Amino acid sequence: MSSSTTLPAPRRPAWLAPKVARTEVLAGLVVALALIPEAISFSIIAGVDPRVGLFASFTMAVVIAFTGGRPAMISAATGAIALVVAPLVRDHGLEYLLAAVVLGGVFQVLLGLAGFARLMRFVPRSVMIGFVNALAILIFTAQLPYLVDVSWLVYPMVAAGLAIIFLLPRLSSAVPAPLVSIVVLTGLTVAVGLTVPNVGDQGELPDSLPFFGIPDLPFTWETLSIIAPYALGVAFVGLMESLLTAKLVDDLTDTHSDKTRESWGQGVANIVTGFFGGMGGCAMIGQTMINIRSGARTRLSTFLSGVFLLILVVVLGDIVAIIPMAALVAVMIFVAIATFDWHSLRTINRMPRSETIVMLSTVAVTLWTHNLAIGVGTGVLVACVLFARRVAHLVEVTSTTSPDGTTRHYAVHGALFFASSNDLYQQFDYADDPAHVVIDLSGAQVWDASTVATLDAITHKYETRGKSVQIVGLSEHSADRFARHTGQLAGGH
Repeated sequence: MSSSTTLPAPRRPAWLAPKVARTEVLAGLVVALALIPEAISFSIIAGVDPRVGLFASFTMAVVIAFTGGRPAMISAATGAIALVVAPLVRDHGLEYLLAAVVLGGVFQVLLGLAGFARLMRFVPRSVMIGFVNALAILIFTAQLPYLVDVSWLVYPMVAAGLAIIFLLPRLSSAVPAPLVSIVVLTGLTVAVGLTVPNVGDQGELPDSLPFFGIPDLPFTWETLSIIAPYALGVAFVGLMESLLTAKLVDDLTDTHSDKTRESWGQGVANIVTGFFGGMGGCAMIGQTMINIRSGARTRLSTFLSGVFLLILVVVLGDIVAIIPMAALVAVMIFVAIATFDWHSLRTINRMPRSETIVMLSTVAVTLWTHNLAIGVGTGVLVACVLFARRVAHLVEVTSTTSPDGTTRHYAVHGALFFASSNDLYQQFDYADDPAHVVIDLSGAQVWDASTVATLDAITHKYETRGKSVQIVGLSEHSADRFARHTGQLAGGH
């Protein structure tokens, strides 16, 4: 008798399912089309040839598809990086830019391995909302130059594009509505012979593939001193924008991403980009939103966005050049509307004032500087200050006097740190208290050395009046710190 065992069929990756694959391919195509004018615009901001931005978008998207920690997120040349490197290009030229991008990538790898991503847990939700709203506004305002001093035909075309994008999903979701909008408006422009601004007007598209090359500049300490500050800027701005975008996509898709992998993955992508003549980049929330709204959820769409971009500009450049800018403007306006957190406006009157201040400060600074990293950093700083101020007022001090009047007992409740401990110093009646004072910290938490120093100052002030102070209720760790601190003071006298 013979027996046979039927082995289970190998599990096929989710992205190979026909329906999923079609969604990923079409989403990647829409993103590639939207990347072209953005990459050209950012190249102009950085002061480099459009090829530099387009090549960066290709290499960033392809590499991050393999190294990144957030599937379906799009990385390419961005305005934030362009603003960082523009002074370097102006003062020293393209080769120094490429070297700075490579070094910035190295910094990102090191920061990623060192656990930089864990710092994102200290970004409050109100800052995240401000980040999203500011980015939505920046995406919208970036489209305004394409709507000023143009043919009147542009306006009905943009309106028609938005109508297709918003209404088509109610009828069918087989093909991403933004792609249908681009195809319809391009076909209409060609068929009727409309004279409107198109992609070809934005700059010359490349006609060759990017190639590997080492930046042509002297490898000296002077060179390093020039590029290092810009490389650090590329590293920090790129990581902050990428990790915040990854966190946003996590929320939108109810999935988890590997932020540490995303951090060093961005570094690898920038290293490759610098060696292939690109201006560097990071995650793009606008194009990522297009990808997510188109239904993409895997790395395939990210990879194909880069591949399609290269095919479109190198092989099909003549066709891409006739796409009306009105079609792409309609897509980006849709992205801005979809990105903005409208719920934050509807609930602004019900939110705590401090949360609103943090959100608005993040938006205001981001719009003022056109730098999301500075805006987010400001928002976090404001949130920390307001939190410290709020917690500082939660410390309560109550006192009782013994029946014989010889001892005053103070009970302290709340969190003691640099902000609240300053107020604590004022809560004692140094002149009129009896000869013995007991300070009970059983209901308090000592968080920093400033509080230990304040307790020492309180004790010293009583002692100068000939009174004794007994501090009770300190945790073992706090008691040890207090003993060491007062010992150091005694040794220094």
